[in-house]
Amino acid sequence: MERRVGTVSRGIRCPIIREGDNLVDIAVDSVLGAAQSEGFELRDRDVIALTESIVARSQGNYVSVDDIAEDVKNKLGGETVGVIFPILSRNRFAINLKGIARGCKKVVLMLSYPSDEVGNALLTWDQIDDAGVNPYSDVLSLEKYRELFGYNKHEFTGVDYIDYYSDIIKEEGADVEVVFANQAKTILDYTDCIINCDIHTRKRTKRILLAGGAKVVCGLDDIMTESVNGSGYNSKYGLLGSNKSTENKVKLFPREECKELVLEIQEQILNRTGKHVEVMVYGDGAFKDPQGKIWELADPVVSPAFTDGLIGTPNELKLKYLADNDFASLSGEALKNAISESIKAKQSNLVGNMASQGTTPRQLTDLIGSLCDLTSGSGDKGTPIVLIQGYFDNYTTA
Repeated sequence: MERRVGTVSRGIRCPIIREGDNLVDIAVDSVLGAAQSEGFELRDRDVIALTESIVARSQGNYVSVDDIAEDVKNKLGGETVGVIFPILSRNRFAINLKGIARGCKKVVLMLSYPSDEVGNALLTWDQIDDAGVNPYSDVLSLEKYRELFGYNKHEFTGVDYIDYYSDIIKEEGADVEVVFANQAKTILDYTDCIINCDIHTRKRTKRILLAGGAKVVCGLDDIMTESVNGSGYNSKYGLLGSNKSTENKVKLFPREECKELVLEIQEQILNRTGKHVEVMVYGDGAFKDPQGKIWELADPVVSPAFTDGLIGTPNELKLKYLADNDFASLSGEALKNAISESIKAKQSNLVGNMASQGTTPRQLTDLIGSLCDLTSGSGDKGTPIVLIQGYFDNYTTA
């Protein structure tokens, strides 16, 4: 019988994960149990994906506000610290800011405008235009900002992040000065000890600040790279990718041993089913919300660990291009057969081939991780493991 279904993404329910749990056994048992319960079978090249949250939780990868404060004080001296380009997020940054403020005497908080790096808006572009402000060069004090723009609450959270972040800093006993600017070097007019909090532009920001004469520059990826008083840590990403756990603790991005985790799951599935699956850990998807203009990716990468079969980008032909161009004179079974033969004969690298234009030139892990993030959600679905079947199939797959 001809196959009628392509890619299928299933959220897999599993137990609530605690520190020290055997995540390999839990993941394998949960996937195989779901297959038995729902009446489907695993196939070669299926993808099993685990959200980074349960991986970090099983690792016990948490740090407290006091841990962050101690690391900040040791690395930046504990006096006046510039905190630049943070994203506007209660979940992603507020607790980190609490730790930073606890570790110094004054924070010069420099916010990008009209929005942060991932699209959370302080203002609209229309407001910028109406005020005659040039965001590429103009530096605004808090007083000037309020004079021009007043108070603006975030569209989705209802929070005025300027006051919210300022209050966090003051509650920790530190002084605060708020500045609005989009050029990293502006902070050097206020202090030479800086934490740049941007995610995807962090390397360039560090380079600019160091070239401009900064004494100390730490990204969030330089804070909590080692254990402090027995805390968790992430040697590669530090505080990047962290999430609020409690009012005094954050969960870090999974440590690098999660590569061993995906390999062990792959091996156990092979041993129990004879099927060679791919396995990955995923965090935020890489997509943008058209309503709020927010780019979802607040993690440093979509996937911190994956098996080798997920390396690379898709190698696909565009069916509608073939139908409208190469085989425009064909229809019905003849068209189907012609397209099928083109797929079977396609080259291993289609870069530059017009028949592949319009296919998404992104890493497999970014595409699959985005699908997983949309499938599992971030709320109460209870499906932190996702099984994707048929992703690597094409029109000719039986």
